Amino acid sequence: MTTQPPENQDKDAGRWSDLSRPPLNATALRRALVRPGGLWTALDVVPATGSTNTDLAARAAEGKAEEGAVLVAEEQSAGRGRLNRSWSAPPRSGLFFSVYLTPRVPAQRWGWLPLLTGVATATALSRTAGIDTSLKWPNDILVSCPGDADVAGPDGTPGTGERKVGGILAERAGSGVVIGIGLNVSLTAGELPVPTAGSLALAGARTTDRDPLLRAVLRSLEEWYATWQSAVGDPGASRLQETYAAGCATLGRSVRAELPGDTALTGEAVAIDGDGRLVLATANGVRHPVGAGDIIHLRATASRRPGGDDSPAP
Repeated sequence: MTTQPPENQDKDAGRWSDLSRPPLNATALRRALVRPGGLWTALDVVPATGSTNTDLAARAAEGKAEEGAVLVAEEQSAGRGRLNRSWSAPPRSGLFFSVYLTPRVPAQRWGWLPLLTGVATATALSRTAGIDTSLKWPNDILVSCPGDADVAGPDGTPGTGERKVGGILAERAGSGVVIGIGLNVSLTAGELPVPTAGSLALAGARTTDRDPLLRAVLRSLEEWYATWQSAVGDPGASRLQETYAAGCATLGRSVRAELPGDTALTGEAVAIDGDGRLVLATANGVRHPVGAGDIIHLRATASRRPGGDDSPAP
């Protein structure tokens, strides 16, 4: 048996120092997901990067990424959420990845892609991890954490047992869209970035093995994307609008939408319209649709609050 030099021993010790967070098996993931006729055409896992969305978008802009490319990072140093909000997490504590899609549907329906990704991710996590999931419009994934129902939120409002476990970020790139997904998997209570964040582990997931979780999310996304494209992006015919509304924790709550120009709109969230916008019914009975690109913050105004504002996304 050979003995490694001390510097190599230190390197390996660092890589495997947290045995509860093993690295992803890129070879096995490619074997399971990249196949002829399937959506996923390439899958790369990198040890660390600033942002998988930034990296994959650059590849797409240079014509070096085809539809179905997947980029996964074990660690991100410059992860981004909506409006360039920053986010970070310990190495191998979550799933941080981006995919490149070139939808063959009318461009005005591309706005449904983040919502479609939310549905695909939430259903995959429920099925694979055995946890209750819901969606906070427009881009957050929530989980129910046992024992949290009476915990006050950071602003003093009573908790709902919901914590934010993931976020989605979609950006135009090249001739398509890069969609980033960030999921907290094994974060402990002491590692949470904000009080309203959560993780699959804290939600009592039956598995925190990231390999099957990533496979489940990508397979679910492939299925929903194919269904949506077969319906030419029609959210009604594909049942995307109906399914999203059924799992949306924002609906039925009184919310305050903070808009650009120091304006705000308060009302009950009553529907998701055909363009994926949130419809608010104000006190005077008027219904106002608001788009994701128009909102700076969306906050609950009643005691039930659908999570916080900082969301993980690549």
